[in-house]
Amino acid sequence: MAGHRPGPAVDEGTRAVDAYVEAAGGVAREKLQEVRNAIRDAAPEAREGISYGIPCYDYMGRLAWFGLHTKHIGLYLRPPIIQTHRKELKGYVTTKSAIRLPLDGEIPVALVKKLVRARMRVNEAEAKLRSG
Repeated sequence: MAGHRPGPAVDEGTRAVDAYVEAAGGVAREKLQEVRNAIRDAAPEAREGISYGIPCYDYMGRLAWFGLHTKHIGLYLRPPIIQTHRKELKGYVTTKSAIRLPLDGEIPVALVKKLVRARMRVNEAEAKLRSG
């Protein structure tokens, strides 16, 4: 077809994440999609897939994961990101590598993007050290 330009390629990882989000249904699906969109906006070059049974993103190494729980969405980022941003995360239940985003609250999209970008910078620095 003349002038037809295909859209971006959709790979198996993206389809698997689509299925994960769709399976949630209702409000949980909407919240999962908000988290997914925030990660994708912050890290458009990251590769999407499933790891440990939940959506994950790779950008110069593992970047982030998210998963649905009964009352929250877990956002998982390798240390030291949560510790570094602990003041901004006040009010959220956290561990050294997880943040609980309550399903009955707003998804802090700007904060999710900020945390993902911070992890990207760490991954970039680690990749530079490995190659240098």
